Amino acid sequence: MKYLLLVSHGDFSSGLKQTLSMFSGDVINSVIAVGLKPNEGSPLLKSRVESIISKLPNSSEFVVLADIIGGSPLTTVCDVLNDHGKLNDSLIMGGMNFSMALTAVMSKDSMKNDELKAKILAEAKQAIKVLDIVKTSETSDDDI
Repeated sequence: MKYLLLVSHGDFSSGLKQTLSMFSGDVINSVIAVGLKPNEGSPLLKSRVESIISKLPNSSEFVVLADIIGGSPLTTVCDVLNDHGKLNDSLIMGGMNFSMALTAVMSKDSMKNDELKAKILAEAKQAIKVLDIVKTSETSDDDI
């Protein structure tokens, strides 16, 4: 089974998982959210992640979305995946947003990682837009 692992500082990942559950149905059961809590060190996070990963089947695969590449939450998760021999086969991406997560959770089981990576990046880029509000002149009572 392929799991979507959401990784962040604070509660961003758990909030994103909660929002995903409104759109994804039962597939949410394959989503794991972990966040580095304030005043928590990497060793405690590593222990929590280790506990989660060790309960999963040996055949598990991972798509990892992180808030930022290079942050201690992601490096800690990568250490645990490496310890379990899962790092090299994992798809790991940073800059996590809702569009990326929704695309990942809905497509992870039907695509190979290279295809999935391209789709996630395309959806993430497509989702970034500016809402242009067009102001119209107000109508007067005389116009009615």
